[in-house]
Amino acid sequence: MLVIFDWDGTLLDSLAKITQCMQLAAADVGLDPREEQAIRGIVGLGLQEALEELYPGLKQAPLDELRARYSHHFVVKDVQPCDTFPGVQETLDQLKADGHQIAVATGKSRRGLNRVLGNLGWEQHFHASRCADETASKPNPLMLEELLTEMNCGLHEAVMVGDTEFDMEMAARLGMRRIAVSYGAHSPERLARQQPEAIIDSMPTLLDLLNN
Repeated sequence: MLVIFDWDGTLLDSLAKITQCMQLAAADVGLDPREEQAIRGIVGLGLQEALEELYPGLKQAPLDELRARYSHHFVVKDVQPCDTFPGVQETLDQLKADGHQIAVATGKSRRGLNRVLGNLGWEQHFHASRCADETASKPNPLMLEELLTEMNCGLHEAVMVGDTEFDMEMAARLGMRRIAVSYGAHSPERLARQQPEAIIDSMPTLLDLLNN
């Protein structure tokens, strides 16, 4: 089976860093910083789409400035890598030992994902990955379609694992199996809108679901 993971809020405990960097960026360009809950609400989207959701109607030039400042703050703070959530490393290792393929589908940029994979020493950890600046942003399912093609995998041989409604909607649009985690950016109530087969409270629980 191909197990496709979201990144921020699913594997990596990075939501506090994302929130802080977004608030710092807004202050830098003279915008009203958004509250934590609003920022958590757009986690998973590509950065352009996320900023448009947070600041609807803002012209492209200030959006570009905001994007640049967010990227600057994130790179600076990412010198100190975020931790993975409990059980993530062990779960990924066990999935590979059981013969599954693992991939990433993320709203991060390719440059950002490569940087954090390097920080973790995970450059060769995943069989494939797709980033928002390489394809369409979630919840468009294009990145999932591309991963299926790259891995020569059928739709019903794959599962999407994520912490946001965007992850679940992306998989639902394809009719792909989907499992949500409860500890990330979006509430279980919001995740349930896309009818995942399960909402799990810890990553190791995924092993039981996939092995049954």
